[in-house]
Amino acid sequence: MRAEWLAQVQEEILEPELPICDPHHHLWDDPQNPYLLPELLADTGSGHNVVSTVFVECGSMYRADGPEHMRCVGETEFVNGIAAMTASRRYGKLRACIGIVSLADLNLGAAVGEVLDEHMRLSRRFRGIRHAASWDASDEVRNAHTRPFKGMLADRKFREGFAELGKRGLTFDAWLYFHQIPELTELARTFPETTIIFDHFGGPLGIGPYVGKQDEIFPLWQKDVAELARCPNVYAKLGGIVMPINGFGFHRQPKPATSDEVVAATGRYHHHAIEVFGANRCMFESNFPVDKQSVSYPVLWNAFKKIARSASAAEKADLFHDSAMRAYRLG
Repeated sequence: MRAEWLAQVQEEILEPELPICDPHHHLWDDPQNPYLLPELLADTGSGHNVVSTVFVECGSMYRADGPEHMRCVGETEFVNGIAAMTASRRYGKLRACIGIVSLADLNLGAAVGEVLDEHMRLSRRFRGIRHAASWDASDEVRNAHTRPFKGMLADRKFREGFAELGKRGLTFDAWLYFHQIPELTELARTFPETTIIFDHFGGPLGIGPYVGKQDEIFPLWQKDVAELARCPNVYAKLGGIVMPINGFGFHRQPKPATSDEVVAATGRYHHHAIEVFGANRCMFESNFPVDKQSVSYPVLWNAFKKIARSASAAEKADLFHDSAMRAYRLG
């Protein structure tokens, strides 16, 4: 993905020994933009001490046949193979995809249990699902590939399916937009036994009707995130906020973002989340290769280290590694 463009910004690696679990990346075989094991190894091996990763669903390698609702289990099969490759230690120290977060359609209600059980059968690394709920009324904002509908998190059938996660000790990654955060809070309160991971700061938008309104939206976002953080079963992923939809425009610059530019644009989101959730429920994430549209992998992790500069050693351990291990039970 624009390798020459990304290579324009080179930085010295900060705190190169600090162990990192990258808890959010994707894998796909797009002929124009592949992101498979070679690309992942190139990024994770670019200077920081990335020791493990968690894969999060992106619609890769679904089965071509069989019942429609079961085809998503092909993604778990695919990713488990990548994980097995790095578990062999033939590719260096990285243990890729030690946790796998796939898709199961919770709108199936209790019937989704069959899908969850098959994911679990296919891989001992399977930890939970992400069923994206990101929905906005504007045609200028793309809704998720899961075709969510307004108010989905409160829907009776969806919640019937959500209950199946708790029965199996599985996690739920929540991808939504900023105005939907109160809906997630209500869901988290209804299912306090289920671990929920709040992805990408809840999608503060900066496109379509939200262009130029980041400062106007931020106080509402602050309040809603603080309320969500009162739910002890919710962890926060810190990252995924330099996508084009966030409106910072890094992807249109002559050069990619520097770590200082990332900190300047996004630092207030990180600091607020750490303040209200605590470092023990926060984890930095790359969201690669999606965020690669704006910044390189080594520069992004430098930005995270600058944001955490004043944190204690124990807090850094949580932010960069231990919180992810706890949230996904990767011990």
